Amino acid sequence: MPTVAEQLRTGREAQKLTVQQVAEKTKIRTDHIRALDEGDFSVFSAPIYIRGSVKNYATLLKLDIPPIMSTLEAELKGTAKFAEPPPLGSESQTFLDHVLFQLSKVNGKAVLAACGILGVVLVIWIVGALVHRHRSGDPLAGLPPAVYQPANSGDTLPLPKK
Repeated sequence: MPTVAEQLRTGREAQKLTVQQVAEKTKIRTDHIRALDEGDFSVFSAPIYIRGSVKNYATLLKLDIPPIMSTLEAELKGTAKFAEPPPLGSESQTFLDHVLFQLSKVNGKAVLAACGILGVVLVIWIVGALVHRHRSGDPLAGLPPAVYQPANSGDTLPLPKK
């Protein structure tokens, strides 16, 4: 069975298309088209780009896509770079990574609503405590007892006449 590169190159040559024409129609870079024609997948950074480019290229050439894609999968498994999918993340996670991950799951609107309700309850509680303290406390409590002291001048106001 011919390789993917052979199928794409022969399909392009049969339709008398140049690499530049294929690049313009598929919006794939010319160096990537040349690499696909040669079967050199090392210029691609990830297998998803290879699959997408091959599918677009084969669609333009009106080739049968499923057999080409299955052949491509077999060829990719044979390469050292794309044999296994890359790891999704680093193995060592710190406490900060765990906390940030858990915080990313939190619904921001729900947290904002809960904080608003908590703030209103706190304000009501503080106002109630202040009102209760004001009403229940004797305003003169804690003052020393008052002593009557007459005025120094001796002048007093006259009593009203009856």
